[in-house]
Amino acid sequence: MLTKQDKDRFRGAIFSHLDGLVTAPTALALHNAGITGYLINNEKTRLSTLSQEFNANDGYLNVGLRILCSQGWLEQEILHKEKDVEFRLNEKGRKAFPLFPVYEEAVAWLRQSVLFPKNKISNEAFVILERCFSNYRDSFGITNHPNEEEDIQILKHIEGAIVGPLVVYLGMNGFFHKYFMEASFRAQEYHRDPESFKKILDFLAYLGWFSKKNETYRFNPMGLFFAQRATAYGVTVSYLPTLTSLDELIFGDPLILNTNSGEEEERHVHREMNVWGSGGAHSTYFKSIDSIIIDLFNKPIDEQPKGILDMGCGNGAFLQHAFDVIENQTSRGRVLDEYPLFLVGVDFNTTALQVTRANLIKADIWAKVIWGDIGRPDKLATDLSDDYGIELSELLNVRTFLDHNRIWESPSTGEKRKSDSSGAYAYQGERLDNGLVEQSLLEHFIKWKPYVERFGLLIIELHTLDPALTAQNISKTPATAYDATHGFSDQYILEIELFEKIAAEAGLTPVERYSRKFPDNELATVSINLLKGTN
Repeated sequence: MLTKQDKDRFRGAIFSHLDGLVTAPTALALHNAGITGYLINNEKTRLSTLSQEFNANDGYLNVGLRILCSQGWLEQEILHKEKDVEFRLNEKGRKAFPLFPVYEEAVAWLRQSVLFPKNKISNEAFVILERCFSNYRDSFGITNHPNEEEDIQILKHIEGAIVGPLVVYLGMNGFFHKYFMEASFRAQEYHRDPESFKKILDFLAYLGWFSKKNETYRFNPMGLFFAQRATAYGVTVSYLPTLTSLDELIFGDPLILNTNSGEEEERHVHREMNVWGSGGAHSTYFKSIDSIIIDLFNKPIDEQPKGILDMGCGNGAFLQHAFDVIENQTSRGRVLDEYPLFLVGVDFNTTALQVTRANLIKADIWAKVIWGDIGRPDKLATDLSDDYGIELSELLNVRTFLDHNRIWESPSTGEKRKSDSSGAYAYQGERLDNGLVEQSLLEHFIKWKPYVERFGLLIIELHTLDPALTAQNISKTPATAYDATHGFSDQYILEIELFEKIAAEAGLTPVERYSRKFPDNELATVSINLLKGTN
């Protein structure tokens, strides 16, 4: 039986693993380019100087350096007047930077892992993996008995870089099935190459996940904790195509991962893996918004939305969940024959639309599933009205983790806005001024205001933290991983307070009793809000 202290410690290990998945390739790319050496010799320098000196794409370089800030090795100061960022090396960074070459084998393993889970682990990948296993046991030569804070932090990063892809590979291929988790098993029961697979099991046993007797393995409570949270690694690992391309993104062609016209499959992310990974977390947030949906659909019928529109419907999971809640837990559910529920799934990705349509048909749920762009609510409103006789403003508009992933649109106003955000934002490699990012979000909300004033915009959103705060709370937050995956892929996550402030400025005020944040403290990186129109 795990104690609360055990669970906190293991949860902290997952956060450190996620840190490692993004920090290892970032740190190695900056080391190989000479950036970290320059910072050792020039303890204080500006982004513009580094970009010019190393011919770097300043937007992605800024993201990379901010990751080092979040790990406690650099300190940043955003210079608003100069439109620049200043970075200062601290004592922790001075100790950590010379150790960055030890990330090399772990990053080589990550490059092999890009092929997972569709491809099995190749012989070449196993050679690299075995070398990682061996060197990990020897602390990668850092020291025989790691006791320096930076040594331990870097070794935990390497552990995460090794474990993350393995956990996702095993999880997506059914290894964490109840059969294996509740009974003893042998390597040959699961894998055609038991000798190679046994090496993976032995490494996980070395980490303390399994008990081993002769050639038989069994999950222990620690291993069950990690296995049951395998999806926690999925989203970060799904961005390995991006994370293993940082040499080129930062110092070469920033458009290398752009999808060409006519291509369906994205280059920067493994979308199937991303959906698998996000599914576990999203179910937690879905439960948190049930009370909002129940309240809205328990009102008098003339005060209820005619239905729900899910922008960025993905695989249709939210629409299925919402329909189930309304049908079984609200007064509207008892009169659906008389007052049918209009469900609309909208997505920019045509593959997602196909999946949503198939899943809703399978669940025997009537819905319209159409293409739409979150940046064009006017077009969406026209399409719904003209083609289906549905008014966008008569629906409850819902989106989950989507507004930060809208296609970048420069603000129409020339007004200069001073930002309070600590974020690092880029578009196609170029650094975006934080004030522009805030203004763009404001204009985005203003576009949506006419369509959500009456019934509101129910929104689950992802947020960043100040890197200084993240650095003070290593192993207590996944913020570093979020900042990396989203920063290098042109997504714009703002701090919670700023996000809500900008929404209110656009005339969309959070309904206080429905507001939630996760975790419920200063380290919150996810929020739930029902934004309603105000005059």
